[in-house]
Amino acid sequence: MPGDKLNFKCAVITGGAGGIGRAMAEYFIANGKKVLLAGRTESNLQETSKAIGAAGYYVLDTGKTADIPSFVEKITKEHPELDCLVNNAGVQRPIDVTKMDAVDFLSKADQEIDINIRGPMHLALTLLPHLQSKPSATIINVSSVLGFVPFSIINPVYNGTKAWLHSWSMTLRTQLAQAGTNVRVVEIAPPMVETDLHRERVDPDDNKKEKNAMALSLKEFMDEISVKLENGDDMITAGPGNDMVRKWYDAYGAVYSKASGGK
Repeated sequence: MPGDKLNFKCAVITGGAGGIGRAMAEYFIANGKKVLLAGRTESNLQETSKAIGAAGYYVLDTGKTADIPSFVEKITKEHPELDCLVNNAGVQRPIDVTKMDAVDFLSKADQEIDINIRGPMHLALTLLPHLQSKPSATIINVSSVLGFVPFSIINPVYNGTKAWLHSWSMTLRTQLAQAGTNVRVVEIAPPMVETDLHRERVDPDDNKKEKNAMALSLKEFMDEISVKLENGDDMITAGPGNDMVRKWYDAYGAVYSKASGGK
């Protein structure tokens, strides 16, 4: 069974009510995994949970990090079998420092940083003691190819948050492995995928295939990354992301490996 390659039993997916989060949830469920959804909008969570057969849902704004300890306490009490965290929730906002005052820019930027950086970090570290209590566990961080090459100029903060998530995933993986823990860290760096991530742009559909030949459908994206998840890969991308990520590792992978004690 392909799902046997996925080394966990029960996953919580942030941003799980739609887009890549929902697609991953459906894939995990199809492979016999229990899935819990987390997100900001209860009506969407309720609808998606019922539609895909998720085991439950939790209302959580990952940008409100003060709420994370109580969330972790609740979910681990209600689902002690939880052994996988998928940090998928994220926002992408077109903001231009030359066209807005500093107060507005910083307000939008801070919220994006809270959701895209502080949320995944707080969730991972708050859940870590529970995950380490399991025979094996997995943290999956959904970054972006924009963390490797920040070519989306209208999204300067988003690009930076995903570069942070990439670096965080690499070093977290290394630290946990060097400490001999049972927790794997997987990074998934999507290229442009047909979701509602661009909903705040002038044209919210500019990531759809009919408008952008580089875009992947959710099915194309999942078809490719599912094979890599089942193979046990730690760094996963798809479509046009493969070339960008490969070039990044060709340039810097050996340097990092040497610094982290590898060959």
